[in-house]
Amino acid sequence: MANYTAADIKALRERTGAGMMDVKKALDEANGDAEKAIEVIRVKGLKGATKREGRSAAEGLVAAKVVDGNVGYMIEINCETDFVAKNDKFIALANQVLEVAVSTGAADLEALLGADVNGKKLADVVVEEGAILGEKVVVRRMARLEGATVDAYLHKTSKDLPAQVGVLMAVDGNGDEAHTVAHDVAVHTAALAPTHLSREDVSAETVANERRIADETARAEGKPEAALSKIVEGRLTGFFKEIVLLDQPFAKDSKKLVGKVLEEAGVKATGFARFRVGS
Repeated sequence: MANYTAADIKALRERTGAGMMDVKKALDEANGDAEKAIEVIRVKGLKGATKREGRSAAEGLVAAKVVDGNVGYMIEINCETDFVAKNDKFIALANQVLEVAVSTGAADLEALLGADVNGKKLADVVVEEGAILGEKVVVRRMARLEGATVDAYLHKTSKDLPAQVGVLMAVDGNGDEAHTVAHDVAVHTAALAPTHLSREDVSAETVANERRIADETARAEGKPEAALSKIVEGRLTGFFKEIVLLDQPFAKDSKKLVGKVLEEAGVKATGFARFRVGS
């Protein structure tokens, strides 16, 4: 019988995030040697990586960091279950991925996954850590945002899980007021989920399609011909309020649009990124 204790099992589980039975089997095979047991867990996990490729990884977390107040990085990393999503080993991996993004200045996901980490590509490190955790682990996306002032906001949708929603918000001003309004608008963006910064960012094709739908709907409802143009434009305005950040009523004061709030603070929003795990 291998020479190890319940405390050894607990310690190895904390180090690897692996299940109890996997840890016990590894310790048995390694005759109680913790370091060898970790190798066993890693090798067996890697052998099962191919089988996990087709599995769904829809849980996970969002992590973000702002450097020098003007460059923001954000990543979404996924796993298969919320049990692993709140595991310290998985959270540490997410933080490592974020730090690699920051230290390398990665501009996109491809550059991030190809970054060198102690002689290995980050992509391979992620696969190896997933092997230990026993789940498919994927760095799904990343964002890098620059501006005069950049704020990062992370939101937990469940108190038991890490942040599931993240926002980077950039504005063209500096100082406390600029930072405050950038943060307030980042919080708004987390809640209201706009997909575009301004109307100009919405494709002409999308606008034309929405206008057509609004026109056909109004006609089907029997609206008078003379009122069609006004009705269509009103419905198009409603559509923009759903997807365009600057056109949305501000979450903290719905009597004002986000664009007006920024204007009163003396700044303009220059960009944003919003991630929600699995969406």
